[in-house]
Amino acid sequence: MTSDARFAEEHRSDRSPGSIDCKFDALLFDFDGVLIESEYAGNRQIADYLTGIGHPTSPEESMAHFMGLAGPDFHAAIERWIGGPIPDSFHAARRIEDERAMREGVGEVAGAVAFVRSLPSALPKAIVSSSGTAWIRRHLDHIGLADAFGDHIYSGREHVERGKPAPDLYMFGAARLNVAIERCAIIEDSPVGATSAVASGAFVIGLVAGRHCGPDHFDRLRAIGVAAVATDFEEAACLLA
Repeated sequence: MTSDARFAEEHRSDRSPGSIDCKFDALLFDFDGVLIESEYAGNRQIADYLTGIGHPTSPEESMAHFMGLAGPDFHAAIERWIGGPIPDSFHAARRIEDERAMREGVGEVAGAVAFVRSLPSALPKAIVSSSGTAWIRRHLDHIGLADAFGDHIYSGREHVERGKPAPDLYMFGAARLNVAIERCAIIEDSPVGATSAVASGAFVIGLVAGRHCGPDHFDRLRAIGVAAVATDFEEAACLLA
């Protein structure tokens, strides 16, 4: 058992049922792979497409190279991987996948909804994601958290010039909550997002609860410098207390 898991296990009984104590002044969430199980499906589609056009790619390789990126950074990573410009058919395939996901909805990461609902109502909290706000709001509604974050939904595509892995988006979210970033905790799952979060100066919990988290995910987040790693939301709650 890791030291993070041991600490969480020892402190599970310290919390009252249905409530989460938090020693921080605000809590910032990544979205894809933290609250919803979108990372595996999205990267599987990317891997299938790239393999189909002659660039063999596994879902694991897609997650290792592209997860957490958006906009120009995402497109540049794809072009580096395939060694040339992105075909127009890639964008069409991504639109089809996004439309399917928006239509059908994407389910929660195990324990995510209960965790959010157990937070103190007065605790400032925000979603700080590379995804667009329309995507975030659609899936918050799908998992039953449409009311949980109010207007505090921030996108690296829409609210800052430099998205993750730069720290700007997390700094922006903290400023909008009117809380110093050093008094914030962040829950992140991707190496790109964790790099952003650690650079911001917040207390960062790496979450490895989603389907996309492989055997080495824990060590990858630790190597980036997160303060702690949680294998589920119960451990995350204990680390916040």
